[in-house]
Parts: sequence; structure tokens; C-alpha cells
Amino acid sequence: MASPTTTNGRSTESPRTETLPDQVVMPLLDRIVRQSLDEDYEVVAGRKAAEARPRPRRAAGRPRDRLSPAKPPPPPGRPRRVAAAVMAVFGVIVTIAAVQTSRDAPEATASRASLVLQVQARRDNVAGLQARLERLRESTTDLRTTVAQGTEDQQALAARVERLEGRTGFAPVTGPGIRITVDDAPQGDVAQTVRDSDLATLVDGLWDAGAEAISVNGKRLTALTAFRNVGPAIHIGITPLVPPYTLLVIGDPDTLAANLLDSTFGQRWYALKDSLGFVYDIKTDNSLTLPAARPRRLRAVRLLTDETKSSAQEEVSTP
Repeated sequence: MASPTTTNGRSTESPRTETLPDQVVMPLLDRIVRQSLDEDYEVVAGRKAAEARPRPRRAAGRPRDRLSPAKPPPPPGRPRRVAAAVMAVFGVIVTIAAVQTSRDAPEATASRASLVLQVQARRDNVAGLQARLERLRESTTDLRTTVAQGTEDQQALAARVERLEGRTGFAPVTGPGIRITVDDAPQGDVAQTVRDSDLATLVDGLWDAGAEAISVNGKRLTALTAFRNVGPAIHIGITPLVPPYTLLVIGDPDTLAANLLDSTFGQRWYALKDSLGFVYDIKTDNSLTLPAARPRRLRAVRLLTDETKSSAQEEVSTP
């Protein structure tokens, strides 16, 4: 036997060609298509050949070998029967699902119609809420306008009340004016003492002269203030006044004294002080502070309304 020749120490013998099986070389899809029916035919043909082949007769007197019984070969079609059963079960499941779907179709249609109705109802509800929201917004805008107008009116009324309180004496005030001191005649008799009517004449003259606020010995004068004599003393209400009498008058300090002299009550006052010898001193002051008068409760005065106005007119017209 000739040995194989070598080149550079390596063997040059051609490699043995090995034949690969079809399941390795052939694509899977082609193999399934080509061999699926062939194997089935082979299985059926082998089964028929086995049935047609005569069985060997057992020799007489030879006992059956009980120790090594022949095992029948596994049926070749078992995997395919399992696959067929699986496919049958799958088909049954698909059929049941289709039947159940067809049975549930009316209920699904009814449910869809119910959902459509619910959606439409919700949309109508949302539209109603939006319309209500718009109405509420308009109402809120109107109320805000009313509140703003009411706030402006309140501020105007508050300013008016403040001015009226200052003019009527029920609020403390400050400003420039004059300071007047009045006292009895020095070493005079009883007839030469200052009386309530004398102070009232002076105060009336100051109001006519343009005074805006007046106080006597720290007591603020209002439209309800009255001077009266109780014995030898002068009282404002129930408060006695002790001479000398100091009058703080807020107004224009440049014109108050001259206007007092030109007024009727001022001329009467000057005549009294000159004839009775009262002590009278007047000075200007750039910063005077007057307290507020104590408020008094009105018992007989009522606000004039339309009803009381009409009844008052009827009483006046009735002879």
C-alpha cells in the first residue's frame, strides 16, 4: 500500500467526502412541505406491510420465552395524533369564542348605545354648567360693580360725616385761630360780673365772624350747647365754668377779629364790655387743638322721613 505523499511534512491525501443528511442541508420550510406527506405515506405503507407479512410459527414443544417478551415498537403516528388533538381543541375553543361573541353582540351593542347616551347626557350637563358659569360670572361682575360703587359712596359719606362732626363739635379738631380771655371787671360789683347771656352774645358774634370751632374752658361748643346761670356761676349743661373764661376759636386769624367787630352780636358784645368794664384780651394762635364734645342722646328729635313729612304737611294744612 503506497503511503501518501507529503509536501513540507504535511499530508496531501484528499479529505473524504461525507454526505450530510437532508435535515441539515435542506431549508426547514422545504423540508416540511416535501416530507410531511412522504412520512405519512411511509407510516401507512409500513403498517400495511407489517400486517401482510406472515407471522412465524412457534416450534412445537418449545416453551415461550417469558423472561424477555418482545416489546412492540411505539406507534409512529403518536406525535401527529397529539398535534391533531391540540388543533382540534384549539378549533373548539375558537368556535366557542366565536359563538360567545355572536351571543354577546346584542349586549355589546346595547352597552355601546348606553355609553353613547351617557356621553351625550354628560355633554349636555357640561354645557349647562358652562352656561351657569357664564351667568354666575356676569352676576359676579355686576356685584363687584355694585360693591365698588357702594365703597365709593361709603367713602364719600364717611368724609361728609367727618366734616359734619368737625363742624358740629363731635370730633376733635386742630388749626389756626384766636385765643380770647374774658373775665369780670376788676374790683367791680355784682352787676359787673360776666353772665351767661354775655358769653352767649360773644359766641354768637364769633359764629357770625366765621368761626369753625369754639371751646370755652376746654368744653367744646355744639349746636345743642347752651349757657345758663346757676346762682353766680355759669354752666354749660351740668358743668360749671370758673372765670377767667378762655375761648379757643379756630378760623382765619387774620379776619376773625375784624369780622367780629362788624357783626351785630360782636358790636353788642363790645358795647357790653366797654360799659361794664369786662377784661377782654384777644391773641392769634397758629395751632389750636379743640376736644370733641360729649355726644348727647336725642329723646325728642326724629329723622324726617317721607311718612312723617306727609303727616307734618297735613297737620300744617289742617286749620
